[in-house]
Amino acid sequence: MKARIFIEYNNCNMKIVYNNIIPFEGFAAINLFGIFFVRKNVIISDRLINHESIHTAQMKETLFIFFYIWYIIEWLIKFVPYGGEAYYNLSFEREAYQNAENKDYLKNRKLFSFLKYL
Repeated sequence: MKARIFIEYNNCNMKIVYNNIIPFEGFAAINLFGIFFVRKNVIISDRLINHESIHTAQMKETLFIFFYIWYIIEWLIKFVPYGGEAYYNLSFEREAYQNAENKDYLKNRKLFSFLKYL
């Protein structure tokens, strides 16, 4: 049975859905269009919620679909020099990882801040 939880975190509304289907087995969580899907047995930390809230803000400012288009294109470009580490070198991920500990980051974040991480 799915348990649904809605939270507001740092002025970024995010719905969290615990389930055993999304993401695929072997992954703990995924943020799809601002909905945070988490495997039932995963404990969510404040750091992880903040990381995903930053992604939700990025998605909103890029009208969601452009987030995914940009993400894939940037990953393809960065795969050549970084290989399996391309994920960690994406501008969206760099912004989210580097600010995941800062609980006030979203309160002060300027639009399109991920561009500073290109």
